[in-house]
Amino acid sequence: MNTSQLNELSSEPHKILHKYNTEYTLLGTAHVSKASAVKVRQLIQSGKFDAVAVELCPARFASLKDPDTLAKLDLFQVIKQGKAGMVAANLALGSFQQRVAEESGIAPGEEMKAAIEEATKYNLPLLAIDRDVGITLKRVYRSVPWWQRAGLILGLFTSLFSKEKVSAEEIEKLKQGDMLEATFSEFAADSEHLFQALIAERDHYMALRLAQENSDSRYKKVLVVIGAGHLKGLDESLSGHLPDDPSEQLEILRSLPAGNRWLKYLPWLVVALILSGFVVGFSRDTGLGAQMVVDWILINGGLSALGVLIAGGHPLTILTAFVAAPLTSLNPTIGAGFVAAAAELYFRKPKVADFSTLRQDTANLKGWWKNRVSRTLLVFILATLGSAIGTYVGGFHIYDQLTKIL
Repeated sequence: MNTSQLNELSSEPHKILHKYNTEYTLLGTAHVSKASAVKVRQLIQSGKFDAVAVELCPARFASLKDPDTLAKLDLFQVIKQGKAGMVAANLALGSFQQRVAEESGIAPGEEMKAAIEEATKYNLPLLAIDRDVGITLKRVYRSVPWWQRAGLILGLFTSLFSKEKVSAEEIEKLKQGDMLEATFSEFAADSEHLFQALIAERDHYMALRLAQENSDSRYKKVLVVIGAGHLKGLDESLSGHLPDDPSEQLEILRSLPAGNRWLKYLPWLVVALILSGFVVGFSRDTGLGAQMVVDWILINGGLSALGVLIAGGHPLTILTAFVAAPLTSLNPTIGAGFVAAAAELYFRKPKVADFSTLRQDTANLKGWWKNRVSRTLLVFILATLGSAIGTYVGGFHIYDQLTKIL
């Protein structure tokens, strides 16, 4: 690298290292900084690089290249495949980025867009090296003890909808961190496990992806555009020993840690308790058994219906949740949220405009209820949450009834 190019980088967080026959220039950027976007363009236009790698997973890479990706979303399949929560979390993260962007006057990921545009313009290979954000969020969720997970989710969504203004100084401070880390900063500071899933694992994952993409050293000078929070970790991982075939390690980092086995069986134990309660109740007194069934329907169906009401669901969707939840809760393989979301899609089918404006609408709190796509996701999440709470509240209520007659 010549002196002029080193001068170009002197004001930016960066590392230059050699691995095998390749020179990697790691450029630390802020995901919401005009200066970072300009610097990326300048470096690619310099003609010194024969490949560009970006801190994007294939899905985010496709979304930046094609802004209409969300318009092609099959919402029913998303819900059916159990991805509604991940889509909602991604949209929530996007709303945080949008809020920061509104203060900075630059669109989220502008430096990544700049890298894609300039690399395409100069016919340079583009390497998307980050791990899928959905997998990262799942590993973050699994990395904390089960009793902290509700707080983690609540902290995510409440921080994203904060009305606090973000100053220019705070935006520039993002050069020292990662967007995901900033979102979970309250938790990451006190959790080594959380830091591992959010930052350290992704540093190593990106190093492995670079090794995989350039296994034959066909690229001699690679510009790697990453958030500044990954600079130190990626430098250390890339400088260290990497396997000849990184596929196995990559697969490990894509897998989900095993959950607590007892949590898997807990819903079935609750169902067994409830059904046993019905049997015992009817055997002792028909009226008592009938009352238990009525209480179960009112508690479980009522809380699930309340969730749909809070989500702004269609009146018939609210009724559907009330009827479906007490039945689906007795079969943990079928969720009340899925039934409620399917009903909402039937009664209020999203329009093309809802998909087109999804990201803009979810950048503010009211927009989640205005847009039919995000509202359906809320119906799914809140109906599921209401039914889950209703299952345990109703189960303990029936248990209490049993202790009085046994």
